[in-house]
Amino acid sequence: GRIIPERRYVEAINRQAYQYEMGDFPTEWEAWIRKKRNDPPTIQEILKNENYREEMKQKIKEVSEKDKLLQAQEYKEGLIAEPVHTRVKGHASAPYYGKKEPSQDPASTASTFQPGSWMPPSSCNSSS
Repeated sequence: GRIIPERRYVEAINRQAYQYEMGDFPTEWEAWIRKKRNDPPTIQEILKNENYREEMKQKIKEVSEKDKLLQAQEYKEGLIAEPVHTRVKGHASAPYYGKKEPSQDPASTASTFQPGSWMPPSSCNSSS
């Protein structure tokens, strides 16, 4: 009275089974193997879906190129601001953001003030 679940597998033709990776065979077959669909795919279905994916890639590429041209035109006409390119100097959570090492001298820039750090005399004169 025990029901044995159906086992689905693919026989490797050109490679050993362990050499296959995700994406090596059509997603329709992967869906069937993983029981996401009841019937195995047909050749016509696989070819139709592959053509559809290629058409979508081409359309996406065309839209992206048109968008870049439109954006460049808007930058040129001054309708939108160019993106600002920033240079990362360190991480904001670092204790000495933007500085190489702590300084004993206080630092002041406009309305901000950074007090100098205290260092024990032994670390400044390491002649012991």
